[in-house]
Amino acid sequence: MQIPTELQVRPGVEADLEALTDIYNHYVRETVLTFDTVAFTPEERLPWLRSHPEDGPHRLLVALDPGTRQNAPHVLGYATSSPYRPKAAYSTSVEVSVYCAPGATGRGVGTLLYRTLFEALADEDLHRAYAAIALPNEPSVRLHEAFGFRLVGTYGEVGRKFGRYLDVSWYEMSLLSRTAPSASPDPSRSRR
Repeated sequence: MQIPTELQVRPGVEADLEALTDIYNHYVRETVLTFDTVAFTPEERLPWLRSHPEDGPHRLLVALDPGTRQNAPHVLGYATSSPYRPKAAYSTSVEVSVYCAPGATGRGVGTLLYRTLFEALADEDLHRAYAAIALPNEPSVRLHEAFGFRLVGTYGEVGRKFGRYLDVSWYEMSLLSRTAPSASPDPSRSRR
């Protein structure tokens, strides 16, 4: 798969909110890939956008195709790293996700977004990334496995959407943080 070189990836900003909401709402209304069942307004998604600052462990990156709509950049997809769980001891873990606009899937957009996201996260004090994949979703499984995620378990029939019960598989990946403390003991502090 050829990743488009003309695409630009940058942090998401409030001007992207309508396009980001449209992308997400497609998955809410048309698929089982998210367990939200009611579409959002951009105003309802604003706190979500603001919870992903430009730096830090919880980010929102967007892929733009320049000049495709009235000479303005067009949002083709986005990737996020969000808190895994709210308790403090989970702070070195993130949950990641990627969503592509309809018509932008299978073009390398998700790969480019994840590559950029994981490169940015390497400077954060993070240890693990987790991804939840509603099944079946072979393209998402392939994408995550290509980045080194491994299956750690599946919740059977954990959600119901469109009148059917759905399984969710959880995938895990080690993050090679450049800032995390070493797990091995400091040899100069060993007892004699």
